[in-house]
Amino acid sequence: MSGAPTAASSGNHSLHLPTPTLDAESQSLLQSISAQGGYAYARMAALAVAGDQSAAEAARDMAWEQLHSGPWHSVLPVWRDAYSMACLHVAKFHFAAGEFGEALGALDMGLIMGGTLLRKDLHDSVLLVSSEARKMAKSLGDFKGEKLVPEVPVDVSEVLKILPMRSLTSGRVEKRCDLSMEGFLRDYFQTGTPVVITNCMAHWPARTKWNHLDYLTSVAGNRTVPVEVGKNYLCSDWKQELVTFSKFLERMRTNRSTSVEPTYLAQHPLFDQINELRDDICIPDYCFVGGGDLQSLNAWFGPAGTVTPLHHDPHHNILAQVVGKKYVRLYPSSLQDELYPYPETMLCNSSQVDLDNIDKNEFPKAVELEFMDCILEEGEMLYIPPKWWHYVRSLTMSFSVSFWWSNEAESSDS
Repeated sequence: MSGAPTAASSGNHSLHLPTPTLDAESQSLLQSISAQGGYAYARMAALAVAGDQSAAEAARDMAWEQLHSGPWHSVLPVWRDAYSMACLHVAKFHFAAGEFGEALGALDMGLIMGGTLLRKDLHDSVLLVSSEARKMAKSLGDFKGEKLVPEVPVDVSEVLKILPMRSLTSGRVEKRCDLSMEGFLRDYFQTGTPVVITNCMAHWPARTKWNHLDYLTSVAGNRTVPVEVGKNYLCSDWKQELVTFSKFLERMRTNRSTSVEPTYLAQHPLFDQINELRDDICIPDYCFVGGGDLQSLNAWFGPAGTVTPLHHDPHHNILAQVVGKKYVRLYPSSLQDELYPYPETMLCNSSQVDLDNIDKNEFPKAVELEFMDCILEEGEMLYIPPKWWHYVRSLTMSFSVSFWWSNEAESSDS
């Protein structure tokens, strides 16, 4: 059993998770699964409906094996929906027993790894279980009143000791306060020029809430999230894990005073998963310039020292710094050859140049390149045009949100 709140001691055994989509689609889905050879899964699912918890767990294990039977893109969608179904069955048993942490864990796995058919049932179940868990919570423990990042100015002389060579000596990214939509379109969007926009996030609830560990623990502590462990995704010892948000927060606190490998929640659609956090932010109006569509909304949350190595992205990007500070270095897309992209297709948007330790013999053209950089402060947004190369380092514990969007022409092409 986890340390999550439970209702078992209260003798409440009437808790029930309503799953209207599952109820309506169950027979059709089981027929589709059987048609793909999943007869054993269908038998276990039927036993789960009849009240057999071990059968529900067995069905989940069977679907999990199918999800890992080959490359992710080759997994049949019906097995993703089968995994969601099994996760809902398992969650029902835990919820009925008042085991809210276990129920949320099963539901999150369904959201992260499952298909789309039962997604509304999973989301609605998360809201119900989370509500019951908050009713049972007695204390927020050691997190009470603790802030993620104290409000202190950056000591540039100290920061320069950990930044790449020549940092803050080349062109600085311009900072604009209260930048109008017309000014953004004319001066930066159409010219493809980075800009830092200040005084644009004061109305976000996240600006005050997300710097409090007690708040993050209360709304997300029992939720399961994917994290990266290691220096960065280009390193051989880098790996990914699934942990509860509370465990992730504890790792970050530990990382402040030890040499433990950093744990980073990076480029994860956290706000599709945890609605309470989504309600704390707003899509910037700048993301509607160009008449295109929002492509993704991702969270970046980790301790000081986390690094996203030099790479480029295909879309317009606004990086909103909610908590903490980051250093960002940018190179224009025209310098692609000088930045030595990886030849492999999967990494062709990443540079082989390690800015923290440039091999001058192997990558001579990268050494003296001109760049733009900045220290991105709390409450500021950085606009990164498509295909601009960028390197990011957290100077403090940091919580950021990235908004990717396409312009109208790109949307119509896709």
